[in-house]
Amino acid sequence: MFERFSRGYYLGRLYVEPAERETAALCREQHERVNEQLYADDEGIDRLDRPLVMKLGSSHFPVTGDEGVPPDTLTVPRGLLEDTRVRNPPTLKEVLLAKADRARQLLSLTGGDPAAGMDAVPGIDRDGGEGDDSPGFDGPAI
Repeated sequence: MFERFSRGYYLGRLYVEPAERETAALCREQHERVNEQLYADDEGIDRLDRPLVMKLGSSHFPVTGDEGVPPDTLTVPRGLLEDTRVRNPPTLKEVLLAKADRARQLLSLTGGDPAAGMDAVPGIDRDGGEGDDSPGFDGPAI
């Protein structure tokens, strides 16, 4: 689903479609699997409901899990979707997933507690910075 892309991100391709909701969402099972594989710290019980942090266009946003979202699909609030310049949804798009350290950094900038669950994450964080990206696929798909 996701492959290493740079020091700060993984790259994946998901169907992106608009949703009438406040936060972006991914299939709950995939959300938990990605959360466990990428954000687990191997120090006891890990929370699988922590938001993932994704980037579409120049917008970073938290992504939660939802049983109503089909596999390989990212539902995005309409307002955010308009900001990302996604045309003709649903459409297959490249999506960046922040690695654990980058996700913690982005969540801390928005006032969200990276150790807490979804309730501590504010709405949308916009950050167009690409400072730590060095493109190149160098790892296994997740």
